[in-house]
Amino acid sequence: MRLLFVCVGNTCRSQMAEAVAKHMGHEAQSAGTRPGSAVAQDAIKVTGEVGIEMSGQYPKSIDDISITGFDRIISMGCGVECPALSMDDDWGLEDPVGRGEAFYRKTLEEIKQRLLMLD
Repeated sequence: MRLLFVCVGNTCRSQMAEAVAKHMGHEAQSAGTRPGSAVAQDAIKVTGEVGIEMSGQYPKSIDDISITGFDRIISMGCGVECPALSMDDDWGLEDPVGRGEAFYRKTLEEIKQRLLMLD
């Protein structure tokens, strides 16, 4: 399945979702409406703990990618407003920024479960 994960900063949830989806065999990208400067270190750490690689991933703007051809466009639940995009799903995931590694692990598990339900 070809998936696009969208949020505001594209530093945590959407980046983890992209990495997990790729690990599960999907074609995936992520982007933000106001991307941050780097992928969150806690996101890189907790995905690495379960053998999921995030190297090469970086925050990017929704304006810098082609938004056509995706099977699903998924908002991570951060109030993304992007008139050019029609979201298929809003996962409503809480932002893990500043909440510690345990919360990142919880978010990662939620992402895995939601991806399993897509298949």
